[in-house]
Amino acid sequence: MIEGIIVGIIAGAIAGWVMRGEGYGFIKNLVLGLFGGCVGGWAFGALGIEWGGLLGSIGTAVVGAVALIWLARKIRS
Repeated sequence: MIEGIIVGIIAGAIAGWVMRGEGYGFIKNLVLGLFGGCVGGWAFGALGIEWGGLLGSIGTAVVGAVALIWLARKIRS
């Protein structure tokens, strides 16, 4: 559980920096990273891609979080 929270915070912060130039704050980064992990895990699973270890978890969550930010921007505009 602690590892998932840490991964979520790191992934959300990285996704915020990639898409916005800065993070979204502690709680938003955490939520974004956790949901990004779900989206990235689902997408990579559907494509048959597996990343192992802690770095793989962070990478998967970052990709998912970036996709969520992109989708949210498309819906709002």
